[in-house]
Amino acid sequence: MNKTLATFVPAAALALALAVPAQAQTRWDLPAAYPATNFHSVNLQQFADDVDKATGGKLKITVHPNASLFKAPEIKRAVQGGQAQIGEILLVNFQNEWQVFGADGLPFLADSYDAAAKLWRAQKPMVEKKLAEQGMMVLYAVPWPPQGIYVKKPINSAADLKGVKWRAYSPATARIAELVGAQPVTVQAAELSQAMATGVVESYMSSGSTGFDTKTYEHIKYWYDTQAWLPKNAVIVNKRAFDALDKPTQDALLKAAADAEVRGIAASKKTNTESLDKLKANGMQILPPSPQLKADMQKVGETMLKEWLEKAGPEGQQLVDAFRR
Repeated sequence: MNKTLATFVPAAALALALAVPAQAQTRWDLPAAYPATNFHSVNLQQFADDVDKATGGKLKITVHPNASLFKAPEIKRAVQGGQAQIGEILLVNFQNEWQVFGADGLPFLADSYDAAAKLWRAQKPMVEKKLAEQGMMVLYAVPWPPQGIYVKKPINSAADLKGVKWRAYSPATARIAELVGAQPVTVQAAELSQAMATGVVESYMSSGSTGFDTKTYEHIKYWYDTQAWLPKNAVIVNKRAFDALDKPTQDALLKAAADAEVRGIAASKKTNTESLDKLKANGMQILPPSPQLKADMQKVGETMLKEWLEKAGPEGQQLVDAFRR
């Protein structure tokens, strides 16, 4: 019996030693809504690689692009409920839940990269507080390039959009459709190509990046550079999952996130120029809006800001005041 025990004890110790690295490694899933080639997704993969390297493989994040794990509107709830530990969301998608999430989707409130950065400085503490109440944290945020109007025919004013089938991906884009007399159709990015091919969508507002990703040039030939707003993608994490990490791993994650935000903003600016060049090369006309169209869309923005402030209340006013200071 003693001989058997002597053989068993080293074997058990060896098995335990081998098991320790497996237990020490943590695996997270990161659902995202955009194609693997989109600059946001490329940045997410670099972020995951940086975390892996900085933690010596202790934290491994698997990126699931193109709504392959959860659809865009489902990602926030998945992270909140722990079905995914971390995820990338388009903040404006959740305006109906809390108006401040939609601040960067208000036309012409923040219509440049500098203005978008200033808006995020005012918005971020409020978003952090709201997410903390929901058991989450925001790690970083990156803006999309400025938004313009994709449309099948030349337009000179907002009246020319009347009756057009208009892709809506957020409460704000649906409201724009209503104000210009278009027909809003809810279509997320992963379904946009098919929606255009089948005639479900004839027009929409988005960046040059989305237009190229979805091969919009195969169906729509005009893009008007209104530079209306720069919506942000935010990477959020389940607080319980974050708290379960040891301090060095938490620090490495936060450092990789800070680097990803800087890198992502630079990539957004670069993509803005490159994607418009690619759209042109594929036969799309990139045009400035006429003075009438610009004035019409500015009016839409003023109406929407007024409506948003009524819904957002003191919180919304505080945000706009902080942004405009």
